[in-house]
Amino acid sequence: MQAYKIKMRLHRNLCFATIDGLTLIFNEGKYADKVIQQLLKRDKRWGARDRAFVAETTYEIVRWKRLYSEIAEVKEPYSREDLWRVFAVWATLRGIKLPDWKYFENTPSRKIKGRFDELSKIRKFKESIPDWLDEAGEKELGKAVWTKEIEALNQQADVILRVNTLKTTKEKLQAELFDLEIDTEFIKDHPSALKLKERANVFTTEAFKNGHFEVQDASSQLVAEFLNVEPGMRVVDACAGAGGKALHLASLMENKGQIIAMDIYDHKLKELKRRAKRDGAHNIEPRHIDSTKVIKKLYDKADRVLIDAPCSGLGILRRNPDAKWKLQPEFIENIKKTQQEILQQYSRMVKPGGQMVYATCSILPSENKNQVDTFLASEMGEVFTFVKDKSILAHKSGFDGFYMALLEKKK
Repeated sequence: MQAYKIKMRLHRNLCFATIDGLTLIFNEGKYADKVIQQLLKRDKRWGARDRAFVAETTYEIVRWKRLYSEIAEVKEPYSREDLWRVFAVWATLRGIKLPDWKYFENTPSRKIKGRFDELSKIRKFKESIPDWLDEAGEKELGKAVWTKEIEALNQQADVILRVNTLKTTKEKLQAELFDLEIDTEFIKDHPSALKLKERANVFTTEAFKNGHFEVQDASSQLVAEFLNVEPGMRVVDACAGAGGKALHLASLMENKGQIIAMDIYDHKLKELKRRAKRDGAHNIEPRHIDSTKVIKKLYDKADRVLIDAPCSGLGILRRNPDAKWKLQPEFIENIKKTQQEILQQYSRMVKPGGQMVYATCSILPSENKNQVDTFLASEMGEVFTFVKDKSILAHKSGFDGFYMALLEKKK
């Protein structure tokens, strides 16, 4: 985080909206993305720049909550006055001239900059993370790697599109967006990816409504590729969620064969159905996991199984900065047990000679390689061989942190 100078006038109604949003996120534990969606509907007269100000300022303050609170000398639960003080810290560090509103009376600008310089020498304040997370990251990744990684995870994420090859090509989509003054570039080693050169709202475009692309980070796009699918196969996406990877699999399989998209949350599968229709993906069959029977029916029947396991989500902090404050160490311990149970149970759907990918959007080896090793050393894992894996760190790739391992079931 650096301090710099911006010529910007603060508008009262936009600042009020930001303070209201922060109250919901910090004091009531609401999810930042949902709160921002609501805030953006508040005033029909707001233009794109106004909305961008509210969204980006809210996210920034959420991202740097610990650092700003420390500088402002305020603690949770925050009063409205506290949040204005935090807001004043944000503005001062950005070199924005504070208007003479009562909320900003007696803002100690010089002291703020001094405190910022002082706290920037201590990683947990500089990168604005809880103590436990700082300790866990250093323990698992080592001091040097963790320092670089958490810095990278605090950068704003790029907008990456995945071209839906069932409907168009990368070149055609690039041209279509260029006509709308949305400039994109290809990403090396990511065959279906287009990266926006500048942030833009792509969801209002005809190209999106017609299912020509999905928004999906570059690292996440590598997972479906890792599964080695071919048209005509029977593939199970065992933790499909709203189906980002299932839709990618459908395009890699050219709509031929069968993708069984499973999840314990039915509402996510309903969203997948809607997205599949828009994308023209006809070979996806959603199945709600409401009992173990659903899994048992598929024992030894799938050519490929994707386990995109529930995880800490530490690899995607760039797009979910509020997760830093919601995550608890107990959650990570519990999720590791869940990951191993899922591996033990869902791996039984792979048929002899078939393959399976275990993937997470975490950067912690204890959720990744260690889980695969534990599985392979177990009775269930004895029938599998390790083919390859890939660890993606944000500070090296510039994209989300991810892990994926490919295993093969012996014939």
